[in-house]
Amino acid sequence: MASLSRQLARWVVGLRYEDLPPEVVDRAKGVTLQCLASILIGSQTSPGREAVELIRQEEAGVSRGATIMALGGTVTKGGAAFANSEMAFAGGKWDTFRMLMHPGTSVIPAAFAAAEECGASGKDYITALAAGYEVMERLAADFIPTLMSRGFHASPVFGIFGAAVAAGKMFGLNEDQMNSAIALCASMAGGNLEGPRSGGRALREGVATRNALFAVALARQGHVGGETVLEGEAGFYHAYIGNNQGRLTYSFTGDTRANLDNITAGLGESWIFLETLYRIYSTSGYNIGHIAVTAQLCTEHSIKPDQIERIEAVVNWLETQYPSPAFPNRREDKIHKPGSTAYHLAFAAIQRGFPMLRDWVPQSISADDPPEVLELMKRVTIIPSHTTGLFAPRITIFTRDGKSYTRQGTGQEFIWNYEEQARRVRDLVPGLPLSAERFETIIQTCRALDGQARADALIGLTLSA
Repeated sequence: MASLSRQLARWVVGLRYEDLPPEVVDRAKGVTLQCLASILIGSQTSPGREAVELIRQEEAGVSRGATIMALGGTVTKGGAAFANSEMAFAGGKWDTFRMLMHPGTSVIPAAFAAAEECGASGKDYITALAAGYEVMERLAADFIPTLMSRGFHASPVFGIFGAAVAAGKMFGLNEDQMNSAIALCASMAGGNLEGPRSGGRALREGVATRNALFAVALARQGHVGGETVLEGEAGFYHAYIGNNQGRLTYSFTGDTRANLDNITAGLGESWIFLETLYRIYSTSGYNIGHIAVTAQLCTEHSIKPDQIERIEAVVNWLETQYPSPAFPNRREDKIHKPGSTAYHLAFAAIQRGFPMLRDWVPQSISADDPPEVLELMKRVTIIPSHTTGLFAPRITIFTRDGKSYTRQGTGQEFIWNYEEQARRVRDLVPGLPLSAERFETIIQTCRALDGQARADALIGLTLSA
């Protein structure tokens, strides 16, 4: 049987726009819009601007390359991908896959850098994007908690593969070149958790995206990456997971073993990309389920804030121990402070939602915190469970009259089509550096992306008029 990287490369190279189900095309448009909104927000933040300034200083004088979104400037493809990824991350409006990965912050900046150089059409861009997401998420799906427990962050470690596949597809790599690009990513993947745990600042998707474009450049030049770099005895899974037999230390479902053959099973028939959801609120991803389910429960039963005695939430146990049970930075089932799960749940119960433009993960009390929220969060109990699904909390509100009301999340509350995404993302307009009219043009261009002669028309629309 062909190696994992060979099977993936063969599928990616042969994939056509016509092979994509309508829902995959729709999701590609939606995650693109989400990422562009996050880049626009992130371009106004200190981390976003610092990343742009770094690249401008390092790559001054570059006349041919790619464009830094929102703030402008021509730098190398890798430099633009890094800056755009860092702004997307700083903006806090990410997409999310299985709690700990945010594919759009790596795949989309790499795809745009490649699209700009090769003049890719909207259809070409959508096809490459879908391929990048699918490969990244298949490689990661069963292994995320185990990889995190070994001190790596899953999002940049797997993000390099998605970014390289998307860019390589856009550049028209043949099967051998794509195989090498994937293999080379295994040598450049990284993202350690101890830095931010000990007071540092993480190197995440921005670096992964830049490295992905370098892997593609090497493959285009004929650099051979190897054949069994993923599953081999000394390969990627042995190095990052601890073995190449699929043994798991942790998993979201309680499984202790995964089958590497599942990575390529049903390629093009079943799309794991469709599990990607929108983290529309700027908070730790697992909190969005609490916001949605609690708000729905209060609305459904007309529960008023002053009626609430206490709240219980049964959640997937891994959501309570970030980044890993092996070395948790925080225990969401034991803390009651702004930024915690209890805080977001209380906020949703009081306000029936959460502000779209609120800074993500507040660490201290803000003037914007309603006193009622700070008081109610002390009466929230978080109960870890090994059987509850990801982002699918079971919320029970106990009222002062002795009654209780329960709603079980599905984990699908933040998966929707493009029209719903466009409706929701418009709420970000007051916080964007563009006019409402310009952002509406971005929305319309994303909606009709498969009819665009050049996908990079969206880059120009992010620049200030």
